[in-house]
Amino acid sequence: MKKLFYLSIAILFIACNPAQQEKKAECVAPGTEEISAQANFSAWSNDAVIYEVNVRQYTPEGTFEAFSKHLPRLKELGVEVLWFMPIYPISEKNRKGTLGSYYAISDYTGVNPEFGTFDDFKLLVEEAQRMGFKVLLDWVANHTGWDGPWIENHPDWFTHDSLGNIVSPVEDWSDVADLNYDNAQMRAAMIDAMQYWVAEANIDGFRCDVAGMVPVDFWNDARAALDSIKPVFMLAEDEAEPELLHRAFNMNYGWEFHHIMNSIAQGKAGADAVAGYYAKVDSVYPKASYMMHFTSNHDENSWNGTVYERMGEATKTMAALSFAVPGMPLIYSGQEAGNNKRLEFFEKDEIDWGEPALHDFYEKLIDAKKANPALWNGCAGGNISFLDSNNDDVLVFNREKEGNKIVGIFNLSENKQSVLGLTGEYLGSYRNIMNNAQESITHNTTFDLQPWDFKILAGE
Repeated sequence: MKKLFYLSIAILFIACNPAQQEKKAECVAPGTEEISAQANFSAWSNDAVIYEVNVRQYTPEGTFEAFSKHLPRLKELGVEVLWFMPIYPISEKNRKGTLGSYYAISDYTGVNPEFGTFDDFKLLVEEAQRMGFKVLLDWVANHTGWDGPWIENHPDWFTHDSLGNIVSPVEDWSDVADLNYDNAQMRAAMIDAMQYWVAEANIDGFRCDVAGMVPVDFWNDARAALDSIKPVFMLAEDEAEPELLHRAFNMNYGWEFHHIMNSIAQGKAGADAVAGYYAKVDSVYPKASYMMHFTSNHDENSWNGTVYERMGEATKTMAALSFAVPGMPLIYSGQEAGNNKRLEFFEKDEIDWGEPALHDFYEKLIDAKKANPALWNGCAGGNISFLDSNNDDVLVFNREKEGNKIVGIFNLSENKQSVLGLTGEYLGSYRNIMNNAQESITHNTTFDLQPWDFKILAGE
């Protein structure tokens, strides 16, 4: 009876909610009257910055309670969305390393005792939400670990080879077993488990691991079921399947833009790659959805190198760029402290907080994002328009929304550059968001930029 009730509510929600039908409805900004429940709920995400929490490595204790002591600092920093890497028990069988991968889950409704208890997590969620944060849980729907109730009691829920053996989704992922989405019972159990965390822990949504490896229709069903409890925010670890953004997800990964930033920092690409990327995005993405942009995350840091290894002297430049272009920016655990080591993935390897070297840098970027509607996310923010500067090492663009104007000028090279002759919509008086200096752009203005120098100017 309970499931029939949830299903009825979900169907009604989709029918009444244009954002859930194809998510192509006109974007709604905060304060607009007569908006739907979903649009009203989503208004908080218009100017939000997301922060990825690696509980295991965050503190010496590696617990929810220890992490909670950092909430005031993160509130001061200005981030609004806390994405927690998986907090569930980790399988023992075929475990990698001593502690195993967070993504080899044995029990979807359990809590890893390494971090604390369910009540500890619920208290953390309550405290975070009281302070104004939204909480997302990492969800791994494509596979589980090799032990736990699902694989022990329902082997038919998993993918088998021609000999009847359960298989991994990818050969190198030897610590996980592939789930079979042709099995309706498994799908229902997966949705029930997701609903558990929304109903019992009151989380605000999910970041969904390798979302593109799971059928789109499952995610559509899951989103409707979750929204029948409370409206949620959904982030897909995917970029190849735009259909995921039509009904199920609000945001996906800007993987291509991340790789473009790496390439520019390494001298393998120029400013035109950024303009080319956004030309494609405008033709593919549903209007109300957006990408998450990042210079680092748990995968990049552990497997491909620290941001300093990949981006070197361009590290701060690329971070600023990820805040200035359309999309929601991400900060990974420790980036605000200038973390310069690859964090072990299967072992304890805590972050050295020391002096929060980049706290003020990120705080300025976040403050500017919140204060300037042109920098807001998705269609709540301004479209981006690029100027052909006849210099492939210099990126010049503007964004404008409801009278608020942002001009970005980025030297994307290791050499000094000059920018001159800005005209038309670029002319005016501005404030430099990084140092509050007043700057004017006239027909005769020349900007001399040091290597990897940048300016983000807010119209006065």
